[in-house]
Amino acid sequence: MGELQISDIAHVIQLAVAPVFMLTAVGTLIAALNIRLGRAVDRRRVLEERLGELGELDAQAAREELLQIARRIRTVYFAILFAVLSGLFVCLLIAGAFIGAFVAANLSRMIGALFVLAMLALIVCLLLFVREIFLAVTTPRHAPR
Repeated sequence: MGELQISDIAHVIQLAVAPVFMLTAVGTLIAALNIRLGRAVDRRRVLEERLGELGELDAQAAREELLQIARRIRTVYFAILFAVLSGLFVCLLIAGAFIGAFVAANLSRMIGALFVLAMLALIVCLLLFVREIFLAVTTPRHAPR
């Protein structure tokens, strides 16, 4: 095993560029999910503040909307969790590529497994994101007076 050459490091950096772009996309997705979470929490607070002032019929509609908002919040939370897991797997993948180059070890299976795990976590995140959008669109909105 010879000494690590600059060309070897350059090659590892080239291989790490695609996962870095994926990391950027995951970060953007987390930001979008965080905005959706904030909006759902804000809506929940508005309904909870006005719940005591509503008549029985309006209060029942508001409680039903609160249940749907709770489902949305839980769904967004899990979507964020899986996006973060995807990002962590990508970071570990990049670190593994550099460690493999520095210690001259064959970590290709581990790196491949981390990429697959990152993709699976991202797929789950996107499915949860679509589910949350569906819940948001189908939730009847109560207009407290």
